[in-house]
Amino acid sequence: MSALTKAKGFKKSRSGTYLSMAATAFGALGVAKRVKKARHEKDTLVLIDATVSAVAIVTSLAILYRELKRLGDDDVLLG
Repeated sequence: MSALTKAKGFKKSRSGTYLSMAATAFGALGVAKRVKKARHEKDTLVLIDATVSAVAIVTSLAILYRELKRLGDDDVLLG
């Protein structure tokens, strides 16, 4: 298996999925800051936007978790 093939398969590996989950969770920090700032400034529109972003992050994490469970022992980098 060539290095390029392994690199392309990284996204579908357990390691790649964990990395995607970490990046998504890191994005939640920015959303939390926006929520806090919007509440402090009483900006309803920004608060709604940040809430929608938070829901998108939760959904993304749920999809990644499901993918992680599906991978199970079929890790492309190990096989």
